[in-house]
Amino acid sequence: MQTHNQAIKEVQRPTQEQKETQRPIKEQIIKGPMSIDELIKDAQHSMGICNSCRYCEGFCAVFPAMEKRLDFTEGDIHYLANLCHNCSECYYACQYAPPHEFAVNIPQQLAQVRNATYQTYAWPKPIARGFEKSGLMLTLWFILALAILFGLATLAPSTNAVAQAGNFYSIFPHNTLVTVFGLSALWVVLALYMGFKNFVGAVGETPGELLTGTNLKSALSDALSMKYLHGNIKTGCTYPDDNISPWRRRFHHFTFYGFMLCFAATTAGTIMHYLFSLPAPYDFISPPKLLGTIGGISLMIGTAGQFYLKRKSDPNIRDNQRMGMDYAFIVQLFLAALTGLLLMVLRETAALKFFLIVHLAVILSLFVTMPFGKFVHGFYRLGALMKYAKEEKNTHH
Repeated sequence: MQTHNQAIKEVQRPTQEQKETQRPIKEQIIKGPMSIDELIKDAQHSMGICNSCRYCEGFCAVFPAMEKRLDFTEGDIHYLANLCHNCSECYYACQYAPPHEFAVNIPQQLAQVRNATYQTYAWPKPIARGFEKSGLMLTLWFILALAILFGLATLAPSTNAVAQAGNFYSIFPHNTLVTVFGLSALWVVLALYMGFKNFVGAVGETPGELLTGTNLKSALSDALSMKYLHGNIKTGCTYPDDNISPWRRRFHHFTFYGFMLCFAATTAGTIMHYLFSLPAPYDFISPPKLLGTIGGISLMIGTAGQFYLKRKSDPNIRDNQRMGMDYAFIVQLFLAALTGLLLMVLRETAALKFFLIVHLAVILSLFVTMPFGKFVHGFYRLGALMKYAKEEKNTHH
């Protein structure tokens, strides 16, 4: 027996020809990318229609949050945009989706606003504007420039001409790497905090109001479990098309937990170096190597899978004008994992210096660009989930 949701999908599903001529994409082709004000106005219009219909209220957190509002400020739209996980189930179920004259397309409209927030709230803004225009190409050029700089640094008199087998510090002194990446980490923390503070302020909150134990616990539970990538029937979401699939959520898990394992590997190496006086290089069975290997493989699987799904995804549910930022982040993470694993495998060979230079360039580029691309959406989304937890708690009390 068909569910009502399935029946709606079959009756209202637009043809491919109709999808290709829907209003949001057509406007982008004719007029170019819309301004943030135009994006906000478009989303406000659609949210007003959704608030009257309320068919999709059980799909995700966006719709219960929407129903608590009679109208929508710019801050509300930024909040809802970062609460949205782009599962797209509401688009395929919507009776007002293109080619209907109302042209309600919540996943794409909120994706456009969400991606615009990377520039709107990023700090400092001049760097964000450059990265927003051509994220992928700028990232690749930046990696190349850093690789050249690291390569030139190996020519310095203080650097050994011949790398000792397996010893990174025979090429770059330990203190040099600690200084370079330590300063980069401080920069990342400062820039991410300023962007997060700007975003939270724009949605009508302060970090102090949101960062309570209850709000943080609820938001972390939703984020770490990828709750809103389960979809309405809890087995997946309608991505990359209108067929229910669990793979987007799985690839997100591979990516996130792979990244965290790599971070844990670096932390383990730092503890072993400073607390136990055990400097690198480490054996394969050591905590840094085991964590890094498992994390690197997981990160490669996750990013490769996400790249594949993005290439296959329905163009009507994504922000086609800013895909470069998404691809830039995925490519950086994939290259970080790949070069790290190659560096480990080839560390006893003459290729050590080359792969160390490339790996350091990729990691440093990832650090410097984190506050301006896809990475920062995790913090904005966490802020949105904390605000949602706060609103839900107030509603029930």
